[in-house]
Amino acid sequence: MTRKDPLVDLLIHDLTGPLSIVLTSVNNLLSKKDKCEPYNEYQRDTLKRAQRNAEKAKALLLEIIEVYRSEEGLFRRDAFLISDILREALVDAIEVAAPSIGEELAHAEVSNYAEILEQNGITIEVAGRYEKTPFTHDPKKIRQILRNLISNALKYRKNTMRLTITGDLDLVIAVTDDGEGIPPEKQDYIFKRFFHANREKDEPEGLGFGLSCVKNLVEKMRGEISLKSGEGTGSCFTVRIPPL
Repeated sequence: MTRKDPLVDLLIHDLTGPLSIVLTSVNNLLSKKDKCEPYNEYQRDTLKRAQRNAEKAKALLLEIIEVYRSEEGLFRRDAFLISDILREALVDAIEVAAPSIGEELAHAEVSNYAEILEQNGITIEVAGRYEKTPFTHDPKKIRQILRNLISNALKYRKNTMRLTITGDLDLVIAVTDDGEGIPPEKQDYIFKRFFHANREKDEPEGLGFGLSCVKNLVEKMRGEISLKSGEGTGSCFTVRIPPL
């Protein structure tokens, strides 16, 4: 993607505004239901479905914009706590990939998040230097990498997902799921855009953009991403990013 690509300009400039209006309108209808006639179950489910799909479209658009900016070499340099970015990324990913869990979190106190996540097979661990010390890089891009890895794991897991963040100098992110895994012959293609590891399955698919987006961002940030997986053994994606 380059600045000469008219499709990218269309996505960034002409779709961001209308999409935000749609999402705001749906959110208002859901949050101000007391000012409207009581919704029946069909109306409420329809609004929530519209909300989820608008969130998916917004997330994809933001991913394209961030990849576009990274290819132009545009990075912010901020010091931030990983725990803050992780919490935001986790909520974003869950709202789209696991909306039922998102509903639980939406009505819970922040102090109860860990318990709700564990009850739903999601384990989070932050250790090492960046448990309490700020990491220096572009927070939007770190958040995007986390959101994509979490979304991917939630999408393909059977029951569990584990995310660990460690590192003494470089930031190390590992996301593991207990899904069906990726056979060796497909692992060379998993980071290509529009590729689906389980295309033959009768299940909803996105655009296959998430992992290619992660790889692109990580490499532009002078980091690396690796995959450990096998058919029937689940998958573990590990990302290593040096501070900026």
